[in-house]
Amino acid sequence: MKPPPFRYSRPESVTEALGLLDDEAKVLAGGQSLVPLLNMRLAAPEHIVDINRLTALSYVNTANGTVHVGALARHADVLANDAAATAQPLLRQALRWVAHPAIRNRGTTVGSLVHADPAGEMPAVLALLRGTVHVASIAGERSIPASDFFLGPLESAVQPDELAVEAEFPARQRSGTGTGFAEISRRRGDYAICGVAAVAWLGPDGHIGGASAAYLSMGPVPVVVDLTEAVAGTAPDAASFPAVTALARDRLNPQSDIHATASYRRQLAGVLTERALLTAVAGARETMDS
Repeated sequence: MKPPPFRYSRPESVTEALGLLDDEAKVLAGGQSLVPLLNMRLAAPEHIVDINRLTALSYVNTANGTVHVGALARHADVLANDAAATAQPLLRQALRWVAHPAIRNRGTTVGSLVHADPAGEMPAVLALLRGTVHVASIAGERSIPASDFFLGPLESAVQPDELAVEAEFPARQRSGTGTGFAEISRRRGDYAICGVAAVAWLGPDGHIGGASAAYLSMGPVPVVVDLTEAVAGTAPDAASFPAVTALARDRLNPQSDIHATASYRRQLAGVLTERALLTAVAGARETMDS
């Protein structure tokens, strides 16, 4: 299939790019989401603004307790960045599950956030970590917290005249904190039927102090659930967390679709929450011991 006709621009600077954005324009970065939508004629913008010459936005930096990911940093760049993985292990844990290597080599992490697919891994990670997306327009710049960024399926808070220039992922703030990620898809690389990103932390007494999780494919936006009431005070060497499984299933309200029924998704959510939490608690114990 072929896309509908459109006007194409390839700006040389961020300022030039911002001057081209309006209600009729779409930004092209990695193109792993936009190009299929164009080819299937599910999107028909009049103007494509290709930002791939804005190489200054290709960075992955870690500073002041935050991982900074520029708009042109590819998933593979973030995945391979050891400093980012050390500062915030959840990034590497989740990015391993993003599609296939060819797509990770081209697709951008910020582009995935702006695409706002509730089945995407990186929106759930940003939501769980309470990250921030920075956007710019001719009128100026603004920062959008994750809690306000995802508005609905494939809908983010980025306005038509704005360019998302950076995403910030808070680093692990203290020892005794760990993260985990688990998902199930029909085939490896497909969108998740259900996925879970989890963070857990240990209290001063060495027992679990609290935990939370964010879910893929369980609602119109990433769903974040506080799991603390189900795990607080539990020994970190527990072999299972049945209360967490029950809490996750109780708090989530997924919808049925052609890929899975709501009841099946809820069942998966319970299993994957426990699986991700076990990984997170193990990571938390390692940081306490190191």
